[in-house]
Amino acid sequence: MKVVIVGGVAGGMSAATRLRRLDESAEIVVFERGAHVSFANCGLPYYVGGVIPKRESLLLQTPESLAARFRLDVRVRHEVIAVDPHGRTVTVRELDSGREFTETYDELVLSTGAAAIVPPLPGVERALVLRDVEDVDRMVTALGDARSAVVTGAGFIGVEMAENLVRQGIPTTVVERGPQLLAPLDPEMAAPVTAELRAHGIGVELEAELARIDADTVTLADGRVIPADVVVMAIGVRPESALARAAGLDIGSGGGIVVDARLRTSDPHIYAVGDAVEKRDAVGGQAALIPLANAANRQGRLVADAIAGLPVHDPAAQGTAILGVFDLTVAMTGWSEKRLRAAGRPFRALHTHPLDHAGYYPGADSLSLKLLVDPDTDEILGAQAVGGAGVDKRIDVLATAMAGGIRASRLMDLELAYAPQFGSAKDPVNMLGYLADNLRTGGVDTLQWHEVSETVSAGTQLVDVRSPEEFAAGSIPGARNIPLDELRERLGDIPPGPILAFCQVGQRGNSATRLLTQLGREARNLDGGYRTWSAAQSS
Repeated sequence: MKVVIVGGVAGGMSAATRLRRLDESAEIVVFERGAHVSFANCGLPYYVGGVIPKRESLLLQTPESLAARFRLDVRVRHEVIAVDPHGRTVTVRELDSGREFTETYDELVLSTGAAAIVPPLPGVERALVLRDVEDVDRMVTALGDARSAVVTGAGFIGVEMAENLVRQGIPTTVVERGPQLLAPLDPEMAAPVTAELRAHGIGVELEAELARIDADTVTLADGRVIPADVVVMAIGVRPESALARAAGLDIGSGGGIVVDARLRTSDPHIYAVGDAVEKRDAVGGQAALIPLANAANRQGRLVADAIAGLPVHDPAAQGTAILGVFDLTVAMTGWSEKRLRAAGRPFRALHTHPLDHAGYYPGADSLSLKLLVDPDTDEILGAQAVGGAGVDKRIDVLATAMAGGIRASRLMDLELAYAPQFGSAKDPVNMLGYLADNLRTGGVDTLQWHEVSETVSAGTQLVDVRSPEEFAAGSIPGARNIPLDELRERLGDIPPGPILAFCQVGQRGNSATRLLTQLGREARNLDGGYRTWSAAQSS
């Protein structure tokens, strides 16, 4: 059996090495257009920033090392320019010489990845992208005497690039067309990221876009000019599916290659993996483009299993992702509230702001967690986390629970590792479960931050149950301050009518709401408290 793989790195090299472990007799040929077949592309921004000091640390394997260990025929600087499905051949161009030749295959794997989106702006040829080692070399050279930088696009790569440019001492501005950074997050969860960037001197221009790029500046659509010795284009990626399209393979509406559960394309002898293919979304079930390294690596392994005749089923993708932003960590899995709302899908939102470990143990960091739940089935639809230490642990637990079908209220039953320096006896994930169970069983009713204005306009009274000192430091306009411990005695101070109780993060508000309802008043708790409301206002 002869297997040809187009493209290396995560998907292609995972497929090649796994297939060799399964079949010592197979002939395996890998064609890679670039000069490096195996490198740490997720580490590229950190090499730019000097966090990873040595370029060679990014280079994981070479054609020589892969030949020695796995007997793979890896050819770099070879671009596959055409596929003939009927003849089962590929046409290959040797980039250094220009020579073209054909190569036969029994089975073909396309791991062509995704390309950076570069809009047709005046002067755009000066913009830099960051997808491979050649890109990072160009960027490091360009930064040599740079005194200013603009990053356009504030997704995960854009934010990482902004941080690392500042680490090199280069004043940087982020330009984002949308109303917030990190579009997959909800606005109240993205607000701390904006604050973190600005706290480190990064300019953030939201609802703005580039109109042109000049020699050492960029001009925004509103006419403003920003210094920019270096311009980084990070507005997103699109699947590199032109080769598959030209071969007559089915392409989805988003431009990704259509594959089945065994990663087979519309041709029975051609498979595809990684950023070039459509995945199945775990929440909605529809086709989706989810360009993540872990999915590409997993699919590389699975496609080798499929070619070797093993049972294979590519699982749905949740889109679990994480990002470091200076002293913050940001992570998410599943769908956001924005996406659920746009799809018209019912949901229940929960916000909490716990400490990452026991408060009495030194060094506890605050977390902000958001859980999105189906109100009918109690299914976990998504989760987001922002904070210091412990964000990764919590989002991974929630992503695992989601994948395993654990219902939101059952999070309270999870037996998670506990010692005071690592967590709390009631872990933040357990607390989400307690809150979900309260809402599921009708023990308390909550209101979201974006519903406050309309509710107050309709006659609901705001009662801030925090201490007078907290109230004086800032509260929701129009709120009446009655500390929780005084609520029973001062109930008469609240005129008849519905009440929205709130505290700093929701816990005392929950106690106040339960007390008020048991005393015969109509009351709801502000989910996530003043902290969530305040973050949303700053967004």
